[in-house]
Parts: sequence; C-alpha cells; structure tokens
Amino acid sequence: MDVALWVVAGLLAAVCLAVGCVKLLRGSALAERMAWVEAFPDVVVRLIGLCEIAGALGLVLPQATSTAAWLTPLAAAGITLLQLLAIGVHVRRGETQQLAINVVLMVLALVVAVGRFAQWTTAAA
Repeated sequence: MDVALWVVAGLLAAVCLAVGCVKLLRGSALAERMAWVEAFPDVVVRLIGLCEIAGALGLVLPQATSTAAWLTPLAAAGITLLQLLAIGVHVRRGETQQLAINVVLMVLALVVAVGRFAQWTTAAA
C-alpha cells in the first residue's frame, strides 16, 4: 500500500507543482488558456497557485524526510478541498469540459489523504 500511495502522491504532486507554478508566475495572463481566471483578481489566481505548490510539497516532503508525517494527509485534504472548489467554479461557469480533470485530481488527493491518515493513526497507536 505504501508504494501505491507514493506513486499516487508523486503524480499528484507533479501536477499540482506544475500547475501551481504556472498560476503563481503568470496570474491573470492565463485567461486565454483558462477562462475561469477572468472571474478572479490576479492576486487570487496567484494565491491558488501558491496553495497548489504548498500542497505538492506537503504531499511528498514530510513523508520523504520522516518529519511531521501528519502534514501529508492534511496537504492531501487541502488539495481535495481546492479541487472541490474548482469543480464548483467550473459548474457555476458552465465549463463542464474541465470537470473530469478536477474530479480525477480530487479522487487522487482523497486516496492519499485517507491512506496516509490511516498509516499515521496506525503508527501513532
């Protein structure tokens, strides 16, 4: 199970890191590629990118360093919430073509959150 969680967390972290960096660095300039960006101020788009980067780091670093491993399920839960909010934005804007990506990312994050939380609570007992 641990290897599967590492694979899922690694893939999810790579996606979140890449997308987060683009949002953080480009901000509102992404409106031509991501229509939802035009509905939010530049600072919000960049903050979302920063949250995605923090989530990506939180998925991997605590487990890799065996330091504060309890942060990993929290990071995964944060990414789950972020994707849930993204789904809400896309539904509200009628951007149904985006939903599949967000649902897949949300499910992957939920798998990591539940799996790592179960490991953490088992190890703590």
